Amino acid sequence: MPLPPPTAERTRMHLRSVQLDGYKRSDGCWDIEARLVDVKDHDYPLSSGLRKRGEAVHDMSVRVTIDAQMNILDAAACVDGMPYLGFCDRIAPDYQQLIGLNLFHGFRTDVKNLFRSTRGCSHISELVTLLPTAALQTFASDVRDNDDSGHKPYQLDRCHALESHSDAVQRYYPRWYRGQKPG
Repeated sequence: MPLPPPTAERTRMHLRSVQLDGYKRSDGCWDIEARLVDVKDHDYPLSSGLRKRGEAVHDMSVRVTIDAQMNILDAAACVDGMPYLGFCDRIAPDYQQLIGLNLFHGFRTDVKNLFRSTRGCSHISELVTLLPTAALQTFASDVRDNDDSGHKPYQLDRCHALESHSDAVQRYYPRWYRGQKPG
């Protein structure tokens, strides 16, 4: 169901596009790429100069290479569009600090600690926090979501619809259904 219609006339002032792509590599690893692009629907004066309508204010990307256990083996970031040329782009190499982290074990906390405040770019860091769910969806393309391998499917108990006491789990993952929620 779409959002309800707006209750007043409005003019769009800003468009942020975020795209995440997942790739299976020939070497058995996986690449997860994320890109964020901000544009304005009008000419936008900045202290660093005028951005023409439709010209990117931000165009930033990050890629991590991961193994099957979600460990980050390689990381790269780039800044192709930025408000402060020669300044914003200096931080991209710092995102190699992601190497060695695991996307599913304390990842978002680690990202916040590594790149808090002026230690990172808020836009790249925001992109990085989207990588775990994109990785999960990428892996899901290769594994049946209800494979009865004896291991609890990762997605269970990670959202309200797939809480182990829910009707959805009873219907689609009966082995892992835990009955009506107590209380």
